[in-house]
Amino acid sequence: MNEISTRFAEMLLNVKCIKVQPEAPFTWASGWLSPFYCDNRKTLAYPEVRTFVKEQLARIVSEKYPEATAIAGVATGAIAQGALVADALNLPMCYVRSKAKDHGMGNLIEGTLPEGAKVVVVEDLISTGGSSLKAVEALRAAGFEILGMVASYTYGFPVAAEAFKAANVELTTLTNYEAVVSTALASGYIEEKHVPMLAEWRANPSEWGK
Repeated sequence: MNEISTRFAEMLLNVKCIKVQPEAPFTWASGWLSPFYCDNRKTLAYPEVRTFVKEQLARIVSEKYPEATAIAGVATGAIAQGALVADALNLPMCYVRSKAKDHGMGNLIEGTLPEGAKVVVVEDLISTGGSSLKAVEALRAAGFEILGMVASYTYGFPVAAEAFKAANVELTTLTNYEAVVSTALASGYIEEKHVPMLAEWRANPSEWGK
């Protein structure tokens, strides 16, 4: 773990973005049951945390992708974060819906980017990677070049790593599941008794709780 991942993990815990509920597990969009949840969007309510996310994601983009000419946020969680990063870097920004609107212009991509733009995609959280990579597909189909993706947090599931590799998309995140759990345990945010259960879930998330 590096300094940034630990520091952001502490911030997530301080503003109570992390929930552990083994007795009443969460249901994800994928249908998976989970005793652990990261409500990363709560960071928008805290200026210090919001600014940290903006500055660190913008730093990653400027260092890794200096040739970037546009930013795209993934709806809905990363629309705000994408806008913050685009503003910090003075770049145009769009966002990608999970599906095209069924009224009006029927847009899937909202906003106007320069033709052939070199895009960095901003996501708030990576679980299976499915919705994030659907946004990449939409942007590529529209003629944009995807340089990479940056996100605040990842669960680090192998299925996501494999999906990003298959899609040829580089992913960089501020923090991850290991850093959050380690920091949460050290601070007493979660109890030692939760660790085996979390390890069991992490080893086979698609089947846990069934």
